Parts: sequence; C-alpha cells; structure tokens
Amino acid sequence: MKALVTGATGFIGFHVALKLLEKGISVRAVARRETDAAALKKSGAETASCDIRDYQSVRKAMEGCAQVYHLAADYRLWAPVPQEMYDINVSGTRNVLQAALDLGVEKVVHTSSVGALAPAKNGTPSDENTPVEMRMMCGDYKKSKFLAERAAEEFARKGLPVVIVNPTTPIGAMDRKPTPTGKVIVDFLNGKMPAYLDTGLNFVDVEDVASAHLLAAEKGRIGEKYILGNTDLTLRKFLGKLGAVSGRRPPSVRLPYMPVLIAAYISEAFSSVTKKPPLIPLAGVKMARNYMFASCNKAKSELGMASSPIEGAIEKAVKWFSENGYVKRKADRKEIQCASSQDSMPR
Repeated sequence: MKALVTGATGFIGFHVALKLLEKGISVRAVARRETDAAALKKSGAETASCDIRDYQSVRKAMEGCAQVYHLAADYRLWAPVPQEMYDINVSGTRNVLQAALDLGVEKVVHTSSVGALAPAKNGTPSDENTPVEMRMMCGDYKKSKFLAERAAEEFARKGLPVVIVNPTTPIGAMDRKPTPTGKVIVDFLNGKMPAYLDTGLNFVDVEDVASAHLLAAEKGRIGEKYILGNTDLTLRKFLGKLGAVSGRRPPSVRLPYMPVLIAAYISEAFSSVTKKPPLIPLAGVKMARNYMFASCNKAKSELGMASSPIEGAIEKAVKWFSENGYVKRKADRKEIQCASSQDSMPR
C-alpha cells in the first residue's frame, strides 16, 4: 500500500511519514523543494513535487495512492497578503479532497488544528462537540483552518472516507523551521525570554500525534473529529518544566494583557507598511486571552492514542535543538520577547 503525505517536510508531517515507513507502508512525500526532502528520501520515502493550489498537480501526485494524509498548510499568524493563506489552507484542501474523491482513495486523514475548535471557557477544556462559529476565530490562520475543516465535513457527506484530526501543541525532535512553539523553546534556551503572558495550552509529544494519524486512518469514524493532545498546562507551568529539563531559570515576570495588546496593534501597523512580520502578532495576543485547554478523551478511547509524559517530549526537543545549532552559548544580542500564544500556538 502507498500513502501520499502532503506537508511531509513540516514538523508533524515528517513524523507521520516516518511512522508510515516504520509500518512498512510506502510513502510518497509531497515537497516543494528537493532540498527539503533529503531526510525523507534517506528514510526511504518517494518524493513528489506538487502545488496543492493546482488540482491537476495534486491529482498527478496522488495517483496510485490508497491513503492520503493531508498536512500541508500555510502556518503563519500574519501574512502580508492574507489571501495566500486561504488559497493554500482552503482552496488547496478542496483540491486534495476532490482529487481523493475522483481517484477513489480508500482513506483520507485531514489534519486540522485545535485552533479551529471553540476556545476553552473559564479554564474548562473544549472538546470535539463544543459549539463553534466563524466569529470565534481570530486571525486569518484560524479562519482558514476553520473553513478547511468545514470543507472536509462537506466531502465526508459526499462520500469521501475522510477523518479529521485536530492536533494541539506538539513538541519534540526535528522541529526544523522551528514551529512557533519550538521558537519558544529556542528563545528560552538562548536566554531571550525574561517575561511571559498568561495563557494556557494543551501540549503533546509530536510522535504520539504522528502515530495517532495512522490510528485515525485505521479506526477513525468517517466525518468525525479527534483532538490529538495530552496535557493541559499554563504557559508558566510549561516554562517551569522546560527550566527543570534545561537547567535554566524560567521567567518570573508576568506581563499585563492590555499593554501587550496595544503593542501588538502598533506592531502590526508598522508591518502593514514594511510588509515584514510583526514582532508581536495581534492574532497571537488575542488568542492568549483564552486558555486553549482541550479534552483528548475521544482520541484515547476510540483510537487508542498514546499519552507519553510531556517531560519526555520536552527533553527530546531540548536535546535536538541543542545538538543542531539552534542554541548558542550566549545570545548574540539582548532581545526582550514575550512568551504568549503568538509563540505557542498549536499545530
């Protein structure tokens, strides 16, 4: 059996491809550039060039594949041209799902995000059935992922065997870009995090998330959603665990919300002129206002998703970043950064 993995050079997608290969499943990994796919090719994956914004390109890459794992996405909290995000996350998803329907693919796993679900209220975890509306989405990333998830549900009603998974905040090795959460860890290790903004997230080992993708293909119910997560932690507690693993002292200063929100508005105003990413993404600060706690009981009970200790995932992340040139002995320059959900947003 052969599986197509879009977004295979991304953090979760890379681990999904590896898990498939470990199971003896042939992998066709979609990559925009050959240089990005070197590690995948070394692991035994076949690579294919594909632009998911082009239906014919997607269909050609998908031919001969029995399964599709769709993880490709534009994962930014700010974009100078927001439409690009919708072209990839919404129109691109529709192209993947349409090609899978046209080719009669046996199973599709669509990777959404916990950010496309309703935020937790008063610290109470959200689940797959918590009512959610478009107006709850803040920022183009969350809005585009919300619309992409609606597209997956629409194709399920058309008869496509698609299962939706919603990863929370994955951490671990091979976070090459790094992801926003990985950047929090890197900044912490480089001594660039003197303060934090109060928020809460659900953290999970990226390898558990990858394995759960395969379980979703095997056991997931068509058209259903599964939150792939593990441990709810405030950002302060997460930084405390990160400090325990790394030996660094976590920040003790908590920044007030309103001044950071005002700074984010100013930062994005400058970005609208310079077209460079804002130092403080407004969408991220707004997300920090709600704890993004989530119940993962459905994935555990129906899929049998593993729940590895989050401390182990933190150790793997710290070790990998330290051994691969992300951590410097001394920061090149003093840089005040605020750890908030703009640097900790899930998947």
